[in-house]
Amino acid sequence: MSDAAVVGTGPNGLAAAVTLARAGLKVDLYEKADTIGGGLRTTSLFDSEVVHDICSAVHPMAAASLFFRAFDLPARGVALLQPEIQYAHPLLGRRTVAAWRDLARTSEQLGADGPRWERLMRPLADRSSGVVDLILSSQRALPRDPLAALLLGPRVLAHAGRRSPFVTPQARALLTGVAAHAVGKLPTLASAAVAMLLAHTAHSTGWPLPEGGSARIADVMAEDITAHGGVFHTGQHVRDLSELGNVPIVLLDVGPKGFLGMAGDRLPTGYRRALGRYRYGPGAAKADFLLSGPIPWADPLVGRAGTVHVGGTHEEITRQESAVAVGKRGAAPFLLVVDPAVTDPSRAVAGKRPVWAYAHVPHGDTRDAVELVRKRIEEYAPGFTDTVLASRGRSAAAFEEYNPNYVGGDIGAGALTLRQSLARPTPRWNPYTTPLPGVYLCSAATPPGPSVHGMCGHLAALSALRRHHGIRTAPALSPVPRHRRPS
Repeated sequence: MSDAAVVGTGPNGLAAAVTLARAGLKVDLYEKADTIGGGLRTTSLFDSEVVHDICSAVHPMAAASLFFRAFDLPARGVALLQPEIQYAHPLLGRRTVAAWRDLARTSEQLGADGPRWERLMRPLADRSSGVVDLILSSQRALPRDPLAALLLGPRVLAHAGRRSPFVTPQARALLTGVAAHAVGKLPTLASAAVAMLLAHTAHSTGWPLPEGGSARIADVMAEDITAHGGVFHTGQHVRDLSELGNVPIVLLDVGPKGFLGMAGDRLPTGYRRALGRYRYGPGAAKADFLLSGPIPWADPLVGRAGTVHVGGTHEEITRQESAVAVGKRGAAPFLLVVDPAVTDPSRAVAGKRPVWAYAHVPHGDTRDAVELVRKRIEEYAPGFTDTVLASRGRSAAAFEEYNPNYVGGDIGAGALTLRQSLARPTPRWNPYTTPLPGVYLCSAATPPGPSVHGMCGHLAALSALRRHHGIRTAPALSPVPRHRRPS
């Protein structure tokens, strides 16, 4: 009999299993799909030689989070490639604004706002680990770096209001494009925190792409789990907790909706009601393209960026994202666009290259993602359509079929509101525990929320180790020999 079971093998399920297996527990992992990885899957779609990232493509937190810093992806052979420009924001009729890894170079292009950008980002970049660890925490412990907390708080408050502290259209758009990663109403405290987290890492640990695709991250996590006795069961859909037998520890990389289905009447009425009140956010419509060449951006500078934010001005993005948050469609959605071969030339083969794009749309939106994205990119890259060799779209409504955690296309597994940042998924001192003995939640519906950082799974596993085995020190995660099994 195993010591622990993990259901779901997205980045958080894998991080939970790594942590448990490194502590010496025998872990079984169950995955509904035939391949592991969740948001880390990479596969061929149109051409056997060209691979596409199915969900995530760019991974700032894989270089920055506490879990991945300890796990050390580069030491395991995963090259985290840094783009020349971390992210770019084209503006129709105006000069493109870009975020370089070099903070001074970024500030120089912002005119009157250059010193403001420098003062905003430099202190955060100088204490980047502390800032990241604070935001990517359970939100219930004292900060590891109190000074980072003192630096972060005023900056979040200053950018959570309707009036931007910046005066130039370029600086306002540059930061608002990052805030839009929160996928919801703008501006809010939650979106400002996301903006501070992601914007400053562009000037510290960067916004890297794993060489060869996102699946490389999942692969090395699986290799570590297997090396420490873990066993994978793919193509096995766990519909009811009873299917797991009497395993003493169960970690679920599933959302509240999925947990309700698996646990049913075992859960107390009040807890079921609390989970039923959990709010999901707007959706994402995903389009994958196979192109004959690079995206023909009107401004060539955009083509040097690892990530491109297509959304227009600060005012346009704020208006569009806030409308989407209340279910209103728009003809000009905010896009995240990635041409992986810009950063990783190996992704382009024989003149063919993959392009990845998300459009922010209302929850459950059913529109054709390909047409929505194609038209929007064409505005900023005339001739884009002529480069498309093949395409595939997934509407927000269809995303839930791919991954049940993405309810209504919400790839963040829950709205990023202030309340749900602090009480995710329910108001509970230990957000990973449930009323069922030995059963823990570890998906992005728990703190600290979405992104490929592994911290939801890592923190849930540490909680289980403390409660069931008295282990209060996190196991070593770097490439070292396996640990003894605890008694």
